[in-house]
Amino acid sequence: MNALSAAAAFQRLRGSLNTGAVHAGARRPFKFFVCGDPGLLGELRSILLAGHEGDSIPFEAAAAFETLDVQRNVDTTDARAVICVARAGDRGSLGLEKLAPLRLPVLVLVVDRDVTAPSGPVQAPGPDGVEEYVVDRLAIDVLRGRFLPHLIDCCKGIEVAVGRRLPALRDTVAAKLTRDAAMAALKVAGASAVIDHLPILGIVLGAFASGADMFAITGIQMNLMLNIGATYGRDPDLSQLWELLPVVGGGFGWRALARELSGFIPVGGIFIKAAIAYAGTVVVGEGVAFFYRNGRQMGVEDAARVYDDAKASAMTFAREILTRFRGNGGPKN
Repeated sequence: MNALSAAAAFQRLRGSLNTGAVHAGARRPFKFFVCGDPGLLGELRSILLAGHEGDSIPFEAAAAFETLDVQRNVDTTDARAVICVARAGDRGSLGLEKLAPLRLPVLVLVVDRDVTAPSGPVQAPGPDGVEEYVVDRLAIDVLRGRFLPHLIDCCKGIEVAVGRRLPALRDTVAAKLTRDAAMAALKVAGASAVIDHLPILGIVLGAFASGADMFAITGIQMNLMLNIGATYGRDPDLSQLWELLPVVGGGFGWRALARELSGFIPVGGIFIKAAIAYAGTVVVGEGVAFFYRNGRQMGVEDAARVYDDAKASAMTFAREILTRFRGNGGPKN
């Protein structure tokens, strides 16, 4: 997609992009319960409430962390998770069994100065689940490993509100939004490619599907741009998308990405099309997040890194899907 076609797509999509929904999503209420070691809690609050302009912390940001007192009636309205912070020797005294009635995900953050590397589960805890994350210290770069991504995974539907109110979490939120949008684009492209490859449906619907999927994927990417902008504190405004059109319009090698993936992914057209949609959306999301984080477009080196990472992830994804597909008796070529 070149800059001209991106501009045309923008005009076509303008009526379908719901800035009101983005605006409302950015203001949805939420809170996290916190408990555990008072000293570590104070340290964690300082880290997660950092990044606001000026010396003061807005009330709505501070209110996002509510100290939990299970001895009283607890109002779980708008609560998304419980964060328990403890030192290595205090695991047994947390009283986690008392949290079960809350029916919320519990993330136990253990600070153990003796560990050599952070550890944690592969997936975030479910509504009644408890998972433990062990770190050697409380620092934003350490928490971004698994703890913060899993905390944001517990915030389905309010990710933008979390990022808008808590600047320290914006990069993690943007990454989650990008991943979700990339999967949505992949599904659209994959479904369209399946239609193209079915003899009867391909003849009847193929041309329609090919045009419709590009329209749908562009819509996914533009909504991603609006949501990432809102995450970084921008009020959703369609006019601001003009400054980001180069990201969608090929500034990061969309065409070259498609050519390389088509040449190197050892799979049929269905997987190539899906992988390109996935990787291209990752490029858009990371490019937009970079712009809002740094106030400028990516330089050549940064764009090349994102491009290479997106290509590698798409190729890995396509190969994994092909392996599973062939294992289930699918076509061999």
